[in-house]
Amino acid sequence: MFTIFHGFHLVEAYHQWKKDHRKQRNPIGLKALKLIIAIVASLFLWIAPSELYGLPDLNPVQHRVIAIFAFAALMWLFDSVPAWTTSLIVVVLLLFCTSDSALWFFQTDGIGEKFENLVSNTAILHCFADPTIMLFIGGFIIAIAATKSGLDVKLAKVMLAPFGVKSENVLLGFLLVTAVFSMFISNTATAAMMLTFLAPVLKALPADGKGKIGLALAIPIGANIGGMGTPIGTPPNAIALKFLNDPTGMNMGIGFGQWMMVMVPLTLVLLFIAWIVLRRLFPFKQKQIYLQIESHHDASWRDVVVYITFAITVLLWLTDSITGVNANVVAMLPVGVLCMAGVITKRDLEQISWSILWMIAGAFALGVAMKQSGLAANMIEAIPFGSWSPLVVIIGSGLLCYLMANFISHTATAALFVPILAIAGASMTEQLADLGGVSTLLIGVAICSSLAMVLPISTPPNALADATGFIKQKYMVTTGLIMGAVGLVLGYAVLIFCGSHGIF
Repeated sequence: MFTIFHGFHLVEAYHQWKKDHRKQRNPIGLKALKLIIAIVASLFLWIAPSELYGLPDLNPVQHRVIAIFAFAALMWLFDSVPAWTTSLIVVVLLLFCTSDSALWFFQTDGIGEKFENLVSNTAILHCFADPTIMLFIGGFIIAIAATKSGLDVKLAKVMLAPFGVKSENVLLGFLLVTAVFSMFISNTATAAMMLTFLAPVLKALPADGKGKIGLALAIPIGANIGGMGTPIGTPPNAIALKFLNDPTGMNMGIGFGQWMMVMVPLTLVLLFIAWIVLRRLFPFKQKQIYLQIESHHDASWRDVVVYITFAITVLLWLTDSITGVNANVVAMLPVGVLCMAGVITKRDLEQISWSILWMIAGAFALGVAMKQSGLAANMIEAIPFGSWSPLVVIIGSGLLCYLMANFISHTATAALFVPILAIAGASMTEQLADLGGVSTLLIGVAICSSLAMVLPISTPPNALADATGFIKQKYMVTTGLIMGAVGLVLGYAVLIFCGSHGIF
């Protein structure tokens, strides 16, 4: 999707940096060692006696699911291969080792009896076309169409205009506009586009002033926090929502508009706090900033189609509880209309970030395997979740998620935590009621992931901003820790309040 996007060169540079960074952290010898550790540890869990787990009646299929989950966790933690690659491997392992279409010797026990709890192979494969995946595809189509029609540049220009030329106000403008874009467009693409607009300004600011540091940091902060605002803003949101809305599971029916009603006010408060923090830490020496955002797009009738389709889609998303049309179905509207109008072509479809979709599908497949194999039910019965302190579970999982998400992919972190926490949450329903319910536990993972922005490697927007050369790592660490601490406290406070009052 980035080849037609503003700031594509920045994204390309980021991917090259990430590739080089992975090679530096994982030279061939170390990479091989990590792979061996992940494989050996998983094989040990595969063949270890059932007593080791403390789960009664653990059968071979459930045994394999545990081993595959451990393999996924280790591979995501080691980051020796891209996270989406691990997700695909996980799906393949589940299909060939645990499904009802697995290799024949995995389907039967030692006396030839077929296991009754084999996972449906179609259910695993359906994860690639899950309604939540369709929701993301609709979001990607809108993003591509917005770029082709010049809507993104026009919106950025119009939305930044009210903030005038006062430096501090321009800083607020970039925070808010970046956040709004990241609610509907990939955080990486949003950061690249906004940094492209900001680049001439950064070069023109005084060399000895700190204001340029604040402006550069405003982009990743706005993108990371803004992604929390909608279900399609960032993959961890979609993963949490999938488990909360699963018809065969919690079936909470949280809609697109309902999500935004809670999360958008939270993001706005956090962005205002970020503005105050950046102003205090990085005061401007130059009091006025003049932006030059120009659009070189040639207008056509198709642009009008994009504008109208975008407006109707967002309106339907916001009013899904009124219209009765859920967000996943609404997402197909721009796909159909824009493809029919010729706005989206075959080549455009090739620009969709399929790796992100496959990454999400891997998380869904793990959830399906844990449920259909009976492992989830077994864990609920065997592990005394009900005796655990709900406050400790929420805070502990949140802090651990935040810590890990600073070092590995946010999506991988959510894929690792959400399936397990969904099991814990299902058996702690009563205990969690006073703290907002299961939604506090699972949506908390999405919030913690988005707030993890301490290092350049924490998120793509951080890496893109770091590449400007204006940000020393200590500045990113300082602002990241401040926003992380404030965000975690406010985020969980909002979730507990909304969950306790039936809003979530």
